[in-house]
Amino acid sequence: MMKKAIKFLLKLVFIAILLFGLFFSGIYYGVFGHLFTESELKDFKNETASLVLSDNGTLIGKYFAENRTNVEFDQIPQNLINALIATEDTRYFEHDGVDSRSLLRVLFKTILLQQKSAGGGSTITQQLAKNMYGRKNYGPLTMPINKLKEVILAHRIENIYSKEDILTLYLNTVPFGENVLGIESAARRFFNKDVADLKVEEAAVLIGMLKANTYYNPRLHLEHAFKRRNVVLGQMEKYDYLSNKITDSIQNLPLQLDYANIESEGPANYFLVQVKKEVNKILKEVNKKLDTVYDIRKSGLIIETTLNIDLQNYALQAFQSHLGKMQSLLDKQYRSGSSKKILNKLVNSELDKLKLTNKSDVKKIREMFSWKGFYKDSISVRDSLKQSITLLQAGFIAVDPNTGAIKTWIGGIDYRTQPYDQIFAQRQTASAFKPILYAAALEEGAMPCQYLDNDAIVLTDFDDWHPQNYDHSLGGKYSIAASLAKSMNIPTVNLFLQIPFESLENVWNNLGFTQTLTRKPSTALGTATASLYEMAFAYASFANGGFKIEPQIITSIKTESGKVLYQNEKFKTSEKVLEKQSADLLNAILQKAIIEGTGRSMKNTYGVRLPLAGKTGTSQDYADAWFLSYNPNLVLATRVGASLPIIHFNNGANGSGSKLALPLVAKTLQKAQKNQSLQKKYFTNFNPLPDALENALDCEDYIDTSEIEKLFENIFKNKTTTFEKASKKASRKAKRKNKKSLFKRVFGKKEE
Repeated sequence: MMKKAIKFLLKLVFIAILLFGLFFSGIYYGVFGHLFTESELKDFKNETASLVLSDNGTLIGKYFAENRTNVEFDQIPQNLINALIATEDTRYFEHDGVDSRSLLRVLFKTILLQQKSAGGGSTITQQLAKNMYGRKNYGPLTMPINKLKEVILAHRIENIYSKEDILTLYLNTVPFGENVLGIESAARRFFNKDVADLKVEEAAVLIGMLKANTYYNPRLHLEHAFKRRNVVLGQMEKYDYLSNKITDSIQNLPLQLDYANIESEGPANYFLVQVKKEVNKILKEVNKKLDTVYDIRKSGLIIETTLNIDLQNYALQAFQSHLGKMQSLLDKQYRSGSSKKILNKLVNSELDKLKLTNKSDVKKIREMFSWKGFYKDSISVRDSLKQSITLLQAGFIAVDPNTGAIKTWIGGIDYRTQPYDQIFAQRQTASAFKPILYAAALEEGAMPCQYLDNDAIVLTDFDDWHPQNYDHSLGGKYSIAASLAKSMNIPTVNLFLQIPFESLENVWNNLGFTQTLTRKPSTALGTATASLYEMAFAYASFANGGFKIEPQIITSIKTESGKVLYQNEKFKTSEKVLEKQSADLLNAILQKAIIEGTGRSMKNTYGVRLPLAGKTGTSQDYADAWFLSYNPNLVLATRVGASLPIIHFNNGANGSGSKLALPLVAKTLQKAQKNQSLQKKYFTNFNPLPDALENALDCEDYIDTSEIEKLFENIFKNKTTTFEKASKKASRKAKRKNKKSLFKRVFGKKEE
């Protein structure tokens, strides 16, 4: 009986071995799907993220199908390797891909003793095989087929790669959750540093995540991650990678993150949208020319851009400090009085359009934007809509006027919740338009010291429209220089009426604007619409002496190995759009605007000492505030305003260009002028006017013409009425003559 039982068992063992042999052979020879050969394993290459760098090599973003950045073995700190081996595969340097002892231990404890916490038997090499090609579903046989495939692949990997190469491949393929693959991307995400700079306790956190990357995610579950980190440090001590003293001291340290989700909260996300468009266009040409298949999401390209990260960060800080304060003031305004009534009416109208009136007061937990940080709150649709409508939107762009290189690009207040790029928004240009009009006059031969009337105007041909100065002043005459520097409206309209409209149109079109100008006097005061993008490049033509430039954002594109696919050779000015004299005179006038005109707070309030020319702009009812400033090497432009023009500050103390927009540039330059590198590169003095124009601005800003009339009145006030009538008649004649000769005085031409 015993012999029969033994014989039967031997048959079972033989059959089991035979079946296993057949099963294993089936896997080995591809019955259950292709098994990668050693040759194919040699050619294995991870899809890697393309990196976007600023002009000094700082990482500002990534494009990826898989968020991965590969590193070489010599970039990986020894503490990280020690943590990995101590935790995941203690006999890594002893086995040839499969650790039989570990595998038997797991089988015994898991199958025979039913211990769920027995751990895994896979080596680092087996895990690498899984990470390289993933696992497929084979129904009930999924686990054994995948495990045996990984065993075979592990042996093949060990045959062709060194132990160091395997570790490198493993660490470049391992997932960390949050769509992060590879140790370099993980180091960047959780500690905002290169993998080479990781401290031992930081390395332990990342290695600890490999067991369960969500459960041990330090951002989501700090306590779990802290405990797991200390387990890893304990393993390192157990296998003599750390001394007891060091382990104890490190285990007592708090777990500190420097979380940097650069994909959603990076410093230049609006800019990255433009980079992606440009790179895809360039790669299309490169692939066509070289017969290649480079892909921005998969090819691990190195994309060098023109963005200056210091200037970008200074501008972002200015947004935070200034717009945060101004948003509080606007919110306060709309909590009471007529502003509150306007907002409620607007919100009710929007709710009706969205058919949400019946649900307007139902509260729901929502993530809300604020300048103090995102927060979650239970808020109704109505209140959420109120907050959205009253948000101040803003754009900011900085450009090198000599090359077209974009140095700063902030398209809005928060890319995640406000993705529309404000740099492209078409809004009324207000007084920021005036330099374009004055440039057209200078092109026609006008000079800064010619005078423009400031008397009241009523234009009967345009519905009795009567322009008013910001300060409601009337009378006298202002020089052209003062009219622009002090942003006087009435003299500006007078100038508009005296120059050929076609001249203004030509300048407008040549500077690159896309909207059509209207032949109305109100155009002089900036009723035309334009984008911040267009305005910045128009002012760049003033700064560079009259040349139109093309925007540039890409410096070069290289492969991971350093092969240059594209090198930008277009950093230069192109067609001439203004005469040099016109640009020089305009620059001198707009410097005057910064020193003593609407931009004087740059120095007086903010202490900006850098040489600048510029112009503010405030559209009707303070709906939009503009400020554009520049010197020969840098243009900085910004616009602030709510999405709907009906939402705005109700006074100039908060809503004017000098109060709402100018501070963004001023606060940026406050920091920039302390940065020696920026100061040396971008902030240079304007060239003095040539000898022939040296005294072009040496004149009184204002002439009070009423003084002459008062003198005549005092002399002849006791004379006969007949003389008084004659005097008035002469005065009227003189005024007509004065008006007739305005063209001569403005443009220096003979009267007809």
